[in-house]
Amino acid sequence: MALLEARGLQAQYGWTKVLHGIDFAVEEGGITTILGANGAGKTTTLRAVCGMVRTAGEIRFAGQRINGRATEDLVRLGIGHAPEGRGTFVNLTVEENLRLGAYARRGGGSVAQDLERVYGYFPVLAERKKQAGGTLSGGEQQMLAVARALMLRPRLLLLDEPSLGLAPLVVREILRIVRTINREERVSVLLVEQNAAVALGLADRAYLMETGRVVMSGPASELRQNDAIRRAYLGY
Repeated sequence: MALLEARGLQAQYGWTKVLHGIDFAVEEGGITTILGANGAGKTTTLRAVCGMVRTAGEIRFAGQRINGRATEDLVRLGIGHAPEGRGTFVNLTVEENLRLGAYARRGGGSVAQDLERVYGYFPVLAERKKQAGGTLSGGEQQMLAVARALMLRPRLLLLDEPSLGLAPLVVREILRIVRTINREERVSVLLVEQNAAVALGLADRAYLMETGRVVMSGPASELRQNDAIRRAYLGY
């Protein structure tokens, strides 16, 4: 069953239309990726899900329509967003950044327990918890963005270009943790990514976008075998 589903989704900034009626879904407990070159509309798709851009069409989360809902409402429903560019509060410590992630979540529960949980996934953040967020490396800031989203206890995690500008080893580690979270906590994931090899290795379903339209979709394993995708995006 689909946890998140978009039908005929359009989005625009001012007069400029960016998404031209796209359909996609994220299965409950699944990992879906949206691939595409720069400017394809991938980040706008995540912004549309989060209520950060004007939309038409339909977005449903856990069976209810969420278009037009305030971003804070969507956070309370359990949609966590790790944005492109990390979104670190540079003057706050790592731990303060993480505590902010728990601020808007639904339900109570122990923030201290959740800190232990995310430090278990990201031991490097535990070592740096008293440091200002701005002093972290790019890879550590990306880990912090994912960890902050996890403090929400999300049902759905939106990841925007987690590999951007990072060394392959760091990317591999971040995606290994995302896979673990998906398996052990049943957190569904929508991953937006330019690096097709990384994304298709992680996801079970994939959509390829070009200039605001979905031009191909299917199981990630099938797209990985597709000759056109191999040549254009995988380089072999």
